[in-house]
Amino acid sequence: MARLTLLLPSTAKSAGLPLPADLAKALGKADRAAHDAGRQAQLSRHFRLLPNRWSDAALTRVVDTDEGDARLNAWLRADPAYIRPDINGARLLGIGDALGIEQADVDAFLPALRSLFGDAGFILDAPTPSRWYLRLPREAKLPAFTSPDDALGDDVFEHIPDAPEARRWRVLSSEAQVTLHNHPRNAERIAAGKPPINSLWFWGGGLLPDSIASDRPTLYSDDVLLHGIARIGKLDAMPLAACTNTEIDDALVDLRDARDARATVERWLSPAASSAARRDVVLDFADGQVFTLRANQRWRFWRKPQAFQS
Repeated sequence: MARLTLLLPSTAKSAGLPLPADLAKALGKADRAAHDAGRQAQLSRHFRLLPNRWSDAALTRVVDTDEGDARLNAWLRADPAYIRPDINGARLLGIGDALGIEQADVDAFLPALRSLFGDAGFILDAPTPSRWYLRLPREAKLPAFTSPDDALGDDVFEHIPDAPEARRWRVLSSEAQVTLHNHPRNAERIAAGKPPINSLWFWGGGLLPDSIASDRPTLYSDDVLLHGIARIGKLDAMPLAACTNTEIDDALVDLRDARDARATVERWLSPAASSAARRDVVLDFADGQVFTLRANQRWRFWRKPQAFQS
């Protein structure tokens, strides 16, 4: 049977929001399951990687350059970041796109950093201003770095890996911070009202998987990672804006970055629930809550309407 899947943020973002009666009834009658929470766990429910190795760096590299380039090496994202010291430590307050990075920033900072990483045997480049990469040997052993999604706003010292292979990366990070702190380009950014780029955030390291499979042949998303997944999996991927309604079958619509919970309910959830009479609808939330809506559930008249809980 045809199926529509919506990837959604945590149900907590909609907690307490009054739901339209038809949607609340559909959620109450739906099949419900609790899975692992988190970004990678959510994506793993819909994409099967062989071998099962997730590397955001390698997958986004496919989009920023091409698959041939991305397959040559292991990759590590070394994204430009803004870390602000405070009385209790230092917090990650911005990274990548959020810092308003221009090509002029790349042209200024990269020459100063390339020699640092070159001495360590790594090549630093930035095929797009907001995403910087380190090219590594395929056999490189990397510690478990934290995704910026999980670290933003936190004290960075809570996310420093402590594995034996992490020591060299702590040293490289400290040396990069010194180089960036002293760089005159940051004075220009501050004068222009922009935050300084005073650190690099290492994350997403690894190799490309050999193949990716999915039951949804069409993706609508603005996430460069999903577009990389689509290229390896030979799936059709389009920007979210290209999805104008929920009357689509065998598609996955990525709404994880939706900020307005009420608008998401009105624009996506209610119409999708109404369409469950003719095809299955899966509402997959980042906290692991999954609702599957099917036509035959209309006979579950004994179930009460469901609201999202905090």
